[in-house]
Amino acid sequence: MSIVLDASATLASIFPDENTPLIEAIFDRVADEGALVPSLWRVEVANILAQGVRRGRVGLARRNEALANLASLPIFDDAETGLHVWGSTLGLADTHRLTLYDATYLELALRLSMPLATLDDDLRNAAQREGVPLLGK
Repeated sequence: MSIVLDASATLASIFPDENTPLIEAIFDRVADEGALVPSLWRVEVANILAQGVRRGRVGLARRNEALANLASLPIFDDAETGLHVWGSTLGLADTHRLTLYDATYLELALRLSMPLATLDDDLRNAAQREGVPLLGK
């Protein structure tokens, strides 16, 4: 695995108005080296894409194609995400005023000493304060 991938970077690869050459480079890296995600990542990505369909931001066919493409990539769920939620993850959320969802990405990157791919400003700021290498902007 090469990086921890969050939902914001993932969704930027799907929504045409958010995709950039840097996001494409991140996904080239994921295709070549793999990525690790907290166990909530699939739910978070699917939820935002479902909302995107309802709001007309993405079509149903594009959503389904994007999910199939993501499923074909070497993206692996962290089996230990839940073990840390009530401890270190919650502490990170408190310290950096993050949602618990965002703190799961930071906790994973810290625990495994991996760079974090995110576009979320609050998460990026917290990662910088924790010394986590960043990809995304």
